[in-house]
Amino acid sequence: MPLVSIADELKRAQRERHAVPLFDACDTQSAEGMLSAAEDKRAPVMIGMYAGVMDQPNARALAAYVRVRAEEATVPVSLMLDHGSSVAQCLKAISVGFTDVMYDGSRLPLEENLANTRAVVEAAHASGVCVEAELGHVGRGSEYQSFGGLRKGFTDPDAVERFVAETGVDFLAVAIGTAHGVYQGEPRLDLELLRAIRARVELPLALHGGTGCSAEQFRDAIAAGIAKINVATELFQTAAHRMSATAKAEGASYFAFTRAATEAFRERCGYYLELLGASGKA
Repeated sequence: MPLVSIADELKRAQRERHAVPLFDACDTQSAEGMLSAAEDKRAPVMIGMYAGVMDQPNARALAAYVRVRAEEATVPVSLMLDHGSSVAQCLKAISVGFTDVMYDGSRLPLEENLANTRAVVEAAHASGVCVEAELGHVGRGSEYQSFGGLRKGFTDPDAVERFVAETGVDFLAVAIGTAHGVYQGEPRLDLELLRAIRARVELPLALHGGTGCSAEQFRDAIAAGIAKINVATELFQTAAHRMSATAKAEGASYFAFTRAATEAFRERCGYYLELLGASGKA
């Protein structure tokens, strides 16, 4: 089937109290593992390309690869720009066939984030593309003890309604205690804050920084209103460990490395599709 926006699947996830994961891909091996997991689990899947990958020379080719593979898939597949760093980068992603884009203006003053998000939404909607934005700022795990762990950057519920109304954004990433990458310490999620945000708006909410969260935290976040969860770091860590073990095995080869990487992504993505309740939803 062709690539599709994840919008309908996220709305369904919100209604039925499960979540659809976004997995970041950086090459064909990671993308293949993600697609295989979605097929195995009969689940919708979001394949994300991080902003930094979009700046690489092969970005357009990788997007085309995912589009072709999606046409051969029997489950819904979306291709999403993850943490688009500028309006121009989001427009580039739209022009090369992404179904969804995330514009991340979370480090900017509120008025600038509003204006830039609105510009992305106008361009994206004109092309049938849906948009995620971030209100509040999800920091890095390496700075968790001095940032997220101290509740810095958390989403202000009082700003949520205005932001959604004035931008027309389709999904909203919120900061409630998660962080990107490996945590310095243990993640602490503010579920009461999440419920307060959920009470203000009806659009699907996204949780970034899935690596390091426990199964119970994922389930609690979904119950409190999360419909989309991003996972990347743990997938790449697992693949790296598998490739390292492969290198130590007798008769190691390039093909053994690529198989190990793809299989690691397939297994771990399958785990998250099951955990988040997306399995069997395709």
